[in-house]
Amino acid sequence: MALHCQEFGGKNYEASMAHVDKFVKELLSSDAMKEYNRARVYLDENYRSQEHFTALGSFYFLHESLKNIYQFDFQAKKYRKVTGKEIYSDTLESTPMLEKEKFPQHYFPECKWSRKGFLRTRWCIADCAFDLVNIHLFHDASNLVAWESSPSLYSGIRHKALGYVLDRIMDQRFEKVAYFVFGDFNFRLDAKSVVETLCTKATMQTVRAADSSEVVKLIFREADNDHKVLLQLEKKLFDYINQEVFHDNNGTALLEFDKELAMFRDQLQELDINFPPSYPYSEDRSRGRQYMNTRCPAWCDRVLMSPAAKELVLRAESEGELATYDHIGPDVCMGDHKPVFLAFHLAPGAVRGAATEGPRDRQTDGQTLLHRVVLGVCLGGPQPFCPSSSLPAVPTLRSLPTARHGSLAAGTAVPSASEH
Repeated sequence: MALHCQEFGGKNYEASMAHVDKFVKELLSSDAMKEYNRARVYLDENYRSQEHFTALGSFYFLHESLKNIYQFDFQAKKYRKVTGKEIYSDTLESTPMLEKEKFPQHYFPECKWSRKGFLRTRWCIADCAFDLVNIHLFHDASNLVAWESSPSLYSGIRHKALGYVLDRIMDQRFEKVAYFVFGDFNFRLDAKSVVETLCTKATMQTVRAADSSEVVKLIFREADNDHKVLLQLEKKLFDYINQEVFHDNNGTALLEFDKELAMFRDQLQELDINFPPSYPYSEDRSRGRQYMNTRCPAWCDRVLMSPAAKELVLRAESEGELATYDHIGPDVCMGDHKPVFLAFHLAPGAVRGAATEGPRDRQTDGQTLLHRVVLGVCLGGPQPFCPSSSLPAVPTLRSLPTARHGSLAAGTAVPSASEH
């Protein structure tokens, strides 16, 4: 089980970070996790280091049924067998079992102290070697700026940052393996196209600041029907008259405006999206299904993968083990994002050709291995961190008398509403 978190410690991390250690210890010792006898936890808690602080957290839990699991040492350039439970924080820059980088400040100068970056680990399970990359890309600072052009200014910034990450994980320093990149990409719908579609027959009123010519608000009204207001747009306001458009058929009619991944189709792929936009949900505990009117709802939180990794996922599907790509807690308040996960079966040696130097998980009992894999996004904020009562059970595996089953999972937690 792999859980990727962003903005760990929440919005007020200086005060909240003190609670992180207790949370982690209780999680590791909980009854729900008792069958996970090995763990690796990497927490970027050192907020005093402006140069390096990303607030990323990556949790990896290994089920007792998985026998030979190896993690890659990026300094020694070799795999090491995983035993016991270990927690790392503060000094992640000197930890050889991961790579972590914060994006340069000039990537997003509008944010005085960005915490955006990525954290990468590499694993070898059942002859399959793959990278798990925790990522947090830049948000839209202003709805008005996002609306001005298609694609938006912010889309270009995210494109640059994601390209940087892919260049790093595909460079010549290490052997190339399959990779999963999952977290808060902050992908947004193309704002100009969405507004034009939602307000096709509307007239636009421009409101400017009294002391300058700066546009501070756009009001879209129906041309008839008493000029009813359809949409109000401000820097941090996206107030559309009918939220159900984002829920009807899971909002998938709007996927045509989800364009930011298109530039990376040769490097990053995804299963079909059949869940509603994952952001921005109300943080009112009684309104778990309702979106806030701060941003246009979008599929910010994703589980993406390299072509080789997608082959790994689809290989089991060809044998009748269907993958599941979905969100969690649709009607439960879980912060401003909904957790997203990908669940699939991992067959041994599925990407063996990409891990020729990795250790082999030799089996001498003649058994066939089939491991349950869950990759997902678990998103935080001021609300409690992924309350267990909101989480669905991981789908059970059908009985296979000649198989042993393990579990691998991945998820993410993202920035608070104020940053978005």
